[in-house]
Amino acid sequence: MLFSEQFITIIILATLTGSYMVDTIADFLNLKNLNPSLPKEFKDHYDTQQYSASQDYLKANTKFGFVTSSFDLTIILVFWFSGGFQTLDAFVRSFNFNSIVSGLFFTGILLFLKLLIYLPFGMYSTFVIEEKFGFNKTTPKLFFTDLIKSIFLSAVLGGILLSLILGFLEFGGPQAWIYCWVASTIFILSVQYIVPTWIMPLFNKFTPLEEGPLKQAIVNYAKSIDFLLSNIFVMDGSKRSSKSNAFFTGFGKNKRIVLFDTLIKNQSIEELVSVLAHEMGHFKKKHIIKKMILSIFQMGFMFYLISIFISHEGLFHAFFVKEVSIYAGLIFFSMLYSPIDLFVSILFQISSRKDEYEADRFAAKTIKDSRPLINALKKLSVHNLSNLTPHPFYVFLNYSHPPVISRINTLKSL
Repeated sequence: MLFSEQFITIIILATLTGSYMVDTIADFLNLKNLNPSLPKEFKDHYDTQQYSASQDYLKANTKFGFVTSSFDLTIILVFWFSGGFQTLDAFVRSFNFNSIVSGLFFTGILLFLKLLIYLPFGMYSTFVIEEKFGFNKTTPKLFFTDLIKSIFLSAVLGGILLSLILGFLEFGGPQAWIYCWVASTIFILSVQYIVPTWIMPLFNKFTPLEEGPLKQAIVNYAKSIDFLLSNIFVMDGSKRSSKSNAFFTGFGKNKRIVLFDTLIKNQSIEELVSVLAHEMGHFKKKHIIKKMILSIFQMGFMFYLISIFISHEGLFHAFFVKEVSIYAGLIFFSMLYSPIDLFVSILFQISSRKDEYEADRFAAKTIKDSRPLINALKKLSVHNLSNLTPHPFYVFLNYSHPPVISRINTLKSL
């Protein structure tokens, strides 16, 4: 035996409760770091009422997050120590399916139960908190339509990948983890091509950016940095939220720039070009490729560990499950892997924040002016009621982007 069932239980319990306590402390520090005085960098964009609303928005989301995480921890512990996993496993085994179908059934039931339990929380976030602060544009019909589409896509795409993984782990022998790694890598890369053209249009309308000064400015900038650009779309983000954003998606011929209609409404042409210059900077600096390669290697390491622990009896005994199975082992391993996942995610966040600074510098250098991006960041922060003074510990744990004031001051120094 690699580890005893008691040791595994302690590790998982310590991870669950430790993560909960650390997140709670980070949230408390983040709230305590709120400053009623408007930072000088935003005096030309924020008024007192808006700034107060941004702090109320943070407080509302933090309190709601605390309730959600407390409920989440309670549900997991109650289900675990009441023998819920064993009850579910016995129910699935009573149908005498083969191991792959049993695995799909077992995982599907767990995910469906989670969906039902957390549905009220999602509705409260959308129709109470987001509504209160003027962001929500989602109707109940759209909310549930999105939910049904998401369930269908998750069942089809997730079912295909899970079937492959279960099959390889069950019948692949000692090299099964390599087969899982390769299959998952191919799947993820394939999805990058499918998402822009097939999946995203199921949820939003993408209209080619019409000819005019904005499109011409974007095309001219792209040519100036030798960036191959053919697809520029406007997304009807306003049908769900009044928040603004812009992003790149896809690879190769399916690569496209997407601008929220709300962003176009609130930013000048120079500011919009600066935002896209930042996004193009991620491509030119190979940030996206780097992240994907690191994620693929992390996935390989995870599958290697899965091959070691997947049939470890102590892992099943820790969850009061009597019979060893690949499908239940995957669920239990995901909880055992949590400490490593937390550590890796923090490293990824650090790397991501560094990349954001680099993309900012790229945009300012190639446009030869940092002011448009500074103004764009200010407008985005005000419009989205962003927290201007996050606590450093909260940033360390949760932020993939540097705090906006740090970005602005760095851009000013250029």
